[in-house]
Amino acid sequence: MRACIFSSLLILFFFNSSFQILCGQEPAKKQTMTPELLWKVQRVSGTGISKDGKNVIYRVSTPSVEENKFSSKTYTIPVTGGQSSEINIANAALVDKNISPDGHFKVTHQSVKVEPVHGYDFHPDLKKSTAQIYTALDYRHWDTWNYGDFNHVIYGPVDAPDSTYTDIMKGEAYHCPQKPFGGDEDYIWSSDSKSIIYVSKKLSGTKAAQSTNTDIYQYNIITGKTTNLTADNKGYDTHPLYSVNGDLAYLSMKTDGFEADKNDIKVISNGITTNLTARWDESVNSFIWAADGKSLYFIAAVDGTLQVFNVDFPGMTKKLPVVTQITKGDWDVNNIIGLSGDLLIISRLSMNRAAEIYSFNLSNKIWTQLSDVNRDIYSSIGTCRTERRMVKTTDSKNMLVWVVYPPDFDPKKKYPALLYCQGGPQSALTQFYSYRWNLHLMASQGYIVVAPNRRGMPGHGVKWNKQISKDWGGQNIRDLYSAIDHMAKEPFVDKNRLGAVGASYGGYSVFYMAGTHKNRFKTFIAHDGIFNTVSMYGTTEEIFFVNYDLGGPYWQKKTEMNMINEVPITSEIPNKSYTKFNPINHVHKWNTPIYIIQGGKDYRVSDGQSMEAFNAAQIKGIKSKFLYLPDENHWVIKPQNSIVWQREFFKWLKETL
Repeated sequence: MRACIFSSLLILFFFNSSFQILCGQEPAKKQTMTPELLWKVQRVSGTGISKDGKNVIYRVSTPSVEENKFSSKTYTIPVTGGQSSEINIANAALVDKNISPDGHFKVTHQSVKVEPVHGYDFHPDLKKSTAQIYTALDYRHWDTWNYGDFNHVIYGPVDAPDSTYTDIMKGEAYHCPQKPFGGDEDYIWSSDSKSIIYVSKKLSGTKAAQSTNTDIYQYNIITGKTTNLTADNKGYDTHPLYSVNGDLAYLSMKTDGFEADKNDIKVISNGITTNLTARWDESVNSFIWAADGKSLYFIAAVDGTLQVFNVDFPGMTKKLPVVTQITKGDWDVNNIIGLSGDLLIISRLSMNRAAEIYSFNLSNKIWTQLSDVNRDIYSSIGTCRTERRMVKTTDSKNMLVWVVYPPDFDPKKKYPALLYCQGGPQSALTQFYSYRWNLHLMASQGYIVVAPNRRGMPGHGVKWNKQISKDWGGQNIRDLYSAIDHMAKEPFVDKNRLGAVGASYGGYSVFYMAGTHKNRFKTFIAHDGIFNTVSMYGTTEEIFFVNYDLGGPYWQKKTEMNMINEVPITSEIPNKSYTKFNPINHVHKWNTPIYIIQGGKDYRVSDGQSMEAFNAAQIKGIKSKFLYLPDENHWVIKPQNSIVWQREFFKWLKETL
C-alpha cells in the first residue's frame, strides 16, 4: 500500500514539474539558510519516558530575537508515533528520580554560603565595600566569580519545605552538583532508599583548580556517615546510575588532570568494581541501563559520528564484556532519552538538521521519527551535501575529512573554501548542529567547508585522541594543512580564496597558522582563541587543563637524559608549548586579514588573549576587526548577540575572501 501511494505521489510530482516547465514556470527555488532563519529553528530536547512507557515527553525551546530570550513548551507523543500534545510538565507522569524509591524522601540541592570573600565579610562595618579577597585559586570559574557559595545536596520528607531539609555536606567548601555544568544527574538515591549517592571533587582552592579528581560518595541517611566509593581512582568519576538489580554504574577517567582521558563505564556490584569498556579503544559520552540490568546502552564518537553501543554486564562471572555497535549512519545520536520495550528513544541530528526525537527498534533496526517541529523551515531551504573524504596526512595516516557543499553546488564552477578548525582540543568533530558554528549555514552562503578530524579527536582510537596534548602546534596543525591542501587541488575550489576559522583551540589554530601558513589563506577568523600560551597559563581558571595539555607551568624547565661517553647527562630543554608552539612567537610573519572575537565573561580563555592578538594585528598594520561581547562567556548564548556574530562573520568573509 505504501509503495503504491509513493509511486502515485512520485508520478504527480513529475507531472506537476513537467507542467510548470511546459508552461514556462520553473519549480520554485528553495531559499538559503540565513542567520535570521537559523534563529527561528526550534530546539528539541528529550525529558523522559512516561511511567507507563507509552509516551515520550520532550521540551521545545523557541528563541525570540526581538525579546532576546527563549521560551519553552512541553509536549508528549506516543513512543510508536502519532500526534503530539502540549502538556504541563507538572502533569508529565514521569518517574521522579529525586524521590526515594520508597516514596518517603526527596533529594535536591541549594547554594550555601561557606567561606568569607567580600570585604564586608571580613570588615562588617564596611557594608558598602565591593572588595573581594582571596587566598587561593578557584576564585572564578567558567563565567562566574566565587563568592564563597557552594552547591550542597539536601534531603528531607517529600511533603516538607526545602528550608527544613538536611544538608549532607554541611560546612564543606565543595560542590555538588559540580560547577559549571552539573545538575541533578550528580546525585541519586540508592535502590534501598537508605543512601544518597553523589558526585563531588572534595578538594578546595588551588588544589581543586589543579585536579580532576571527582569521586562518587555514599551518604547513609540513617547513620549520617559518608563513604568514598571511588577513592582508588584519581581522575573523573561521574554520572552514577543504578540498575534494577541494584548495581551501580558510573563513568570514570583514570588520569588526574586530564579532562579528555578515555572515559570508561565501571560497575560496582557486591563491593567489586568492574571496568566494562577497559579493552575497548574509544571513549564513552553517556549511558543508560538496559531494562533487565544485564547490559548498558551508551553513546560514543566513532568515525566522525556519534552512535549508540551496547556493552554486556557479565556480573560476577569471568566472562569479558562485549561491546557492540547498535546504530550506524551519517548523523549523530546526541542523547538516549530512555527505553520502552524494544524501542530505544533517542535524540538525533546532522549538519543539515537540528535535533528531533526518534525511536529505534532494537529488534528490527527500524527508525521512526517522532517529532518534526522544524519541518516548515527545512522543507523551504536547500540541503547541503556532506561528503566523507579520506586524506593522507604527513605521517601517512588516513584522516576523515567532512566536506560540506553549497545547496546548489555546481562542479563546473569555482568556490571559496573555509577550513573549519575544531576546538577542544579533544572535542569530536561529528555530524553536529550548532547555532553559531553551523556548517550548513556557512556552506549555504556559497562556501565549501572543509572540516578535518585531525589528531586529538575521539572516534578514531584512544591514541589518535591523546596525541595532541603537549603537541598543540605539531602533527594536528599539519593535519589541518593536509586537509585544506587536498581540497585546494580540486578544480571547483578557488585556491586563491581560502579562509580558516575556529574557536577556542580552533582559535589557537587560527592564530598559530596566521604565522605559519605560507600564504595559503586569504583571511582568518578566531573566536576566544589562545594567542599567548604564557598568559593563558597565567589567567585561565582550570589549571589542570594547561598543566596537562601544555606540559606544566611556563617557568618549569623540562629535562632530558643523554649519554655522552657512556655517562648520563641531564640537560634542560625548552617547553615547545611556550616557545615553538606559542602563536606570539610567529606574529612577525603575520600578513593576512584577521577578525578576532571575544566574550568578556570567558574565564577559560580570558579576554586578554584576543586583545593581545588584536593589538598585534593593528600595530603591524594588518586589516583586522575586533568583536567584543561583554556579557557572553566562552560561547554566544543570547539571540541578538548571536545574530550580530553571524552577520559580522559573513560580512568579514565577503570583504576579505
